[in-house]
Amino acid sequence: MKHLSYLNKFLYKYRWRLIPGIIFVVISNLFAVLPAQIIRMAFELVQENIAMYHLFEGFARQQLVYKIFGQSLLLFGATVIFMAILRGIFLFLMRQTIILMSRHIEYDLKNELYAHYQHLSMSFYRRNNTGDMMNRVSEDVSRVRMYLGPGIMYTSNTAVLFLMTIYFMISVNAKLAFYCVLPLPLLAVTIYYVNNMINHRSERIQQQLSGLSSFVQETFSGIRVVKSYVREEYIRSKFAEESNHYKEHSLALAKVQALFFPLMLLLVGLSTIITVYVGGIEVMNGTITAGNIAEFIVYVTMLTFPVTMLGWVTSLIQRAAASQKRINEFLQTVPEIQSPANALTVPLRGGIEFRDVSFTYGGTGITALKNVSFKVKPGELLAIIGRTGSGKSTIADLALRMYDASSGAILVDGHPIGQLDLNHYRSQVGFVPQDVFLFSDTISNNISFGSPDASREQIERAAKDAAVYQNIMGFEHGFETVTGERGVTLSGGQKQRVSIARALVKEPKLLIFDDCLSAVDTSTEEEILSHLGRNMAGKTSIIIAHRVSTIKNADHIIVLEAGRVVEEGTHHVLMNAQGVYADLYEKQLLEGSGETGKE
Repeated sequence: MKHLSYLNKFLYKYRWRLIPGIIFVVISNLFAVLPAQIIRMAFELVQENIAMYHLFEGFARQQLVYKIFGQSLLLFGATVIFMAILRGIFLFLMRQTIILMSRHIEYDLKNELYAHYQHLSMSFYRRNNTGDMMNRVSEDVSRVRMYLGPGIMYTSNTAVLFLMTIYFMISVNAKLAFYCVLPLPLLAVTIYYVNNMINHRSERIQQQLSGLSSFVQETFSGIRVVKSYVREEYIRSKFAEESNHYKEHSLALAKVQALFFPLMLLLVGLSTIITVYVGGIEVMNGTITAGNIAEFIVYVTMLTFPVTMLGWVTSLIQRAAASQKRINEFLQTVPEIQSPANALTVPLRGGIEFRDVSFTYGGTGITALKNVSFKVKPGELLAIIGRTGSGKSTIADLALRMYDASSGAILVDGHPIGQLDLNHYRSQVGFVPQDVFLFSDTISNNISFGSPDASREQIERAAKDAAVYQNIMGFEHGFETVTGERGVTLSGGQKQRVSIARALVKEPKLLIFDDCLSAVDTSTEEEILSHLGRNMAGKTSIIIAHRVSTIKNADHIIVLEAGRVVEEGTHHVLMNAQGVYADLYEKQLLEGSGETGKE
């Protein structure tokens, strides 16, 4: 239970739902136990009145005895029904307090976990896959809720009912009480193990179903490739194989479930037989009445369901504990990137300086940067170029403080970046990532994502500056067009330009382009860069690119090679140096002329 102890703060928070719920459990069980005594009295009344009825045979009073007997039975029946109604009312109140409490805690726990996700650093997301994070905030939290709701409710219900029933049984006859409950522990243990088998096989079915769904989704996503390579038959056979595994797991679960209910009924029936047999001996000995046997049978029947639930609840608590352990692992993860206690919230002017910065990705051990140094003055345009894997995107991540440098220092306007308030700093930075991501929302909302208060005029101006306005107006619904999942309705170039518009609408003090012009043609690129020059006049810009044509007008150019700065200067200086930059330029020039020749 040590992992579940984390939830105690929620139980305390909703104590005014939990405490009344426990009270309702006690009252509902009281109305469940009392009818057994009424049935005993009714049974004894029947015996006595039958004897009296025969005693007055042939006399006029026989009909009076019959009438009183009928009215008494009617009264007993009405009392049992009345108590059942009262019990139902309190059972309803019990569920309305305890089950609703569990739903409130589920809501709080999901929000707490999701909010914690938002604060965790990028390295956390590199170490953990999306499916696992989703499972912890959905499946694991749902299992914990089952412990907080049905788990607490059935446990308290079982405990109260068991204590009440055993007390009344012992007060009548201790020997009979002992024999009546003798098979019940065996029933609880049996149900516990059968439930574990059911849970284990159910989880395997869920895993298989998840795999089957992923297979189908992947196939439909890549249907063009499947058809192009004429692999439909192969895919069908793979699907049949996956479906067969799912069928086998489902049949295995069905066999266990088929065994479960007959076994439960056998043990319940065994308790009833023992009650009748031992009770009959006690009646002959004169220690109890026949009505007591009927009373005990009712008690045994009442105990059956709670004892059945005991095995289920034990399994449920074990699963909840395992899930809460997984949740705690994430909740106890401390963000590596945090604002310091006395964080600075100074306005950003745009001066960026890297001093001997080296960076190694945790987990992989890959060294992305080695002793990188450069300086960007406020209002300058810095360009970074290099081959794939040279460390260009890592510089963008470090400038945004998605990661902290392994060594060296990064200064923003002369202040160490670690001393700045993260939210305040990032709110003044416009970032366009290499891997464009659009939300499944309207184009308007995607552009204004970082500036939710932006007017329609600002959104349209940003779209024009990103050279995507005409494309948007060509859609039937214009800016209200829904982009679909990850922007699937837009082309690669359109998605990149919408992403650029999203950064421009913020009117940032620092703009970082991480190779985001690769999917647009040269003329569109020039149009975007000319708009950028007007919008970012007097503001700092960092453009990461692999095309020399994109960056040749930059104030300062850095050439990266294997994580090191191998060259830097203006376009003309680097061309005259005849080094790596000039080599890249000539190769790209040849590639461009070759493509023109093919056309």
